[in-house]
Amino acid sequence: MDQEVESVLDRIRTIRITKQLSVLDVATKAGISHSYLYYIESKKKIPTITTLHKLATAMDIKMIDFFK
Repeated sequence: MDQEVESVLDRIRTIRITKQLSVLDVATKAGISHSYLYYIESKKKIPTITTLHKLATAMDIKMIDFFK
């Protein structure tokens, strides 16, 4: 897996934890399954741009925050 991709996946988890949100809370707000979010955070699945947008909206951040 590419280092930049791994960095984005790490940021998803870090932001979620910093905001004190559970996997279930974010997944529900994003309209995805909690298992899919778990796989994303575990680096077993790579999210689409659409899913990244849904996750950003669910965590009340801008999508660019995943890439900082």
